[in-house]
Amino acid sequence: MCISLLAPSAWPPLALRQLSPIGAPLTIDRNGIQPNLLFFFTDQQRWDTCGCYGQALPVTPNLDRMAAEGVRFEHAFTCQPVCGPARSCLQTGKWATETGCFRNDIALPTDEVTLAHRFSEAGYEVGYIGKWHLASTGDSYNFRKRAVPPERRGGYTDYWLASDVLEFTSHGYDGYMFDAEGNRRDWKGYRVDGVTDFVVDYLRTRDGRRPFFLFLSYIEPHHQNDHRRYEGPIGSQERWKDYQVPGDLVGTEGDWRESYPDYLGCCASLDHNLGRVRGELAHLGMADNTTILYTSDHGSHFCTRNAEYKRSCHDGCLRVPLVGCGPGFTGGRVIEDLVSLIDVPPTLLAAGGIKTPSTMKGRPLQGLVDGSATDWPEEVFAQISESQVGRCLRTRRWKYSVSAPDKRGWAGMDSDTYVEEYLYDLQADPHERHNLVGDPGLADVRAQLAQTLKRRMAKAGEREPVVRPGT
Repeated sequence: MCISLLAPSAWPPLALRQLSPIGAPLTIDRNGIQPNLLFFFTDQQRWDTCGCYGQALPVTPNLDRMAAEGVRFEHAFTCQPVCGPARSCLQTGKWATETGCFRNDIALPTDEVTLAHRFSEAGYEVGYIGKWHLASTGDSYNFRKRAVPPERRGGYTDYWLASDVLEFTSHGYDGYMFDAEGNRRDWKGYRVDGVTDFVVDYLRTRDGRRPFFLFLSYIEPHHQNDHRRYEGPIGSQERWKDYQVPGDLVGTEGDWRESYPDYLGCCASLDHNLGRVRGELAHLGMADNTTILYTSDHGSHFCTRNAEYKRSCHDGCLRVPLVGCGPGFTGGRVIEDLVSLIDVPPTLLAAGGIKTPSTMKGRPLQGLVDGSATDWPEEVFAQISESQVGRCLRTRRWKYSVSAPDKRGWAGMDSDTYVEEYLYDLQADPHERHNLVGDPGLADVRAQLAQTLKRRMAKAGEREPVVRPGT
């Protein structure tokens, strides 16, 4: 259990030496030690793969245990349902249109201030393991199968073991990443296990003189693009064949029938390795002073909403798991407020005692946990790219989405004009089967949502657009 010591005269010498760069007292435990922070990040994982979110099969016993000990956010959503843009948001706390990384294959600008920079300034050891996806841009900066140079690692200077595009250097079984010196580091066996072996080695061999912030980025359960399928551990098709079909997939086309058992197999492997990491922290005596945050960049709708897996406004790809455990996240609580991945960067900083910089657009989730948050938004906002130039609002009751009719999602970042595309009443239609965008009886609802959407776009640094009615 950690406490925040407010009186400067009571701070122990270590905490006194390690103030945040903006003067906020760091969160410390009773022994005067800053908490370690581990961000456990998956790729393309739906919230409903997890037992603590209603999954009937025993896919995630370790995450379920972590939720029972910590805090689970029931309604968590991505701010950009595609890999690279979501990662740019997480590293900077800014919207993808602000960093310029509005689609995949755009490198994070080297002058962006990231989580790594802020934690380093606050006295933390910063490390990154896994998929980066923020170093390459077309053929100009091509590090898809090469080591990412130091200036393109987002400030992770203390420990680095990563591939920019991990699926280019690995498959479900076997692969390699690159260490800080650019050396190739191979593994044999299932990819989640191999990546976690490196995590365990890092935890065992670090000198421990500083608290750590470790960003652990897996690629599972993302499909393997060149094989055009999900690659669970061998035996997944048999082990997870008796799944309940998620409501948004029932009766649809797409590839979920052949893919879902392997998809769950990927998630089960992630959960097993979450258990390995937590077990190693306990073995090393660090469990009580390490905050873990678990989430994903987006979900998967299994080619039911468009021609691939994500890049749409639907909950199948917007909604993600989000669970915290450790100092600041205890008690088995469930938070019902709607939260976004844009809130994760300030949450991580707050866990290390660092105030939210003015450049970050989200708010620390600790305010919901301790009850101090006021005027928490009643909606989450998402930008959508590649499949379209789109913008989306999600409230408790409504899903409202617009797209730019004359823009291509791969080339255009924003637009002056959008057209209403989807409206769902989530109370009556939780699986988003009946698009009400053309219902004349809901014109007032759409008008109100359009005004809220424009306001959220302006807060994200976008110009206010014209929104035309849908049909």
